[in-house]
Amino acid sequence: MRLLAFETATEACSVAVYVDGEVRERFEIAPRRHAELALPWAEQLLAEAGLARSQLDAVALSRGPGAFTGVRLAIAIAQGIALALDRPLLPVSTLAVLAAQVPPPAVLAGEGGCDIGAPHIILAAIDARMGEVYTGAFVRQGDGLQATTDEAVIAPADYRLPGDALGWIGVGTGFAAAEGALATSLQARFAHIDAHALPHAADLAHLAVDAWYRGEAIAPERVEPAYLRNNVALTLEEQKALRARG
Repeated sequence: MRLLAFETATEACSVAVYVDGEVRERFEIAPRRHAELALPWAEQLLAEAGLARSQLDAVALSRGPGAFTGVRLAIAIAQGIALALDRPLLPVSTLAVLAAQVPPPAVLAGEGGCDIGAPHIILAAIDARMGEVYTGAFVRQGDGLQATTDEAVIAPADYRLPGDALGWIGVGTGFAAAEGALATSLQARFAHIDAHALPHAADLAHLAVDAWYRGEAIAPERVEPAYLRNNVALTLEEQKALRARG
């Protein structure tokens, strides 16, 4: 399996090449430089792997939710390459990519962190700006990652975790948004929170390979972004209401 993966949905830009289980990645926190970096990095990584574009089986992309322009960029780049090569796309949730960086339970068990058989319950949250966060809950048992809630955009103070279990792991900039409102309201149920975590194309590549073997590749023209909200700017009335809430 050989694929190229683009993750540009947040302030971090990353590209990865997956070749038969080996992953090479470029990653940088580079706001507003994604368009400048993504394609040159892809060419560098393919050259390092000794791989021509024509040898790719598919192109993977992070399809959101995330920054409007970043999501559109990943789709445009991946779609262009896939159409030129007549290859399928593998779109993956940005929230799933973020959650995937939480190590499998067995890895943390080896470090004295948890029982080997215990699943991880993960809340991935991305700062959506405008006083909101993008959220998605996942469970990880061994190497598998499964969504347990729909993706949502919500004010952080209004979010409620599903169920009543303790020991959640939080990842993503949504936990630092709005002065840490999400972390503050839910901290009693969390074992660990990384409010600085950003998604990586290497994790995207692994998830995309899993999706490939589940038969989830699609034609390039069928890809759809996950914006979760249609408006990309607050109206004057909404800005006033937000300031009034304090």
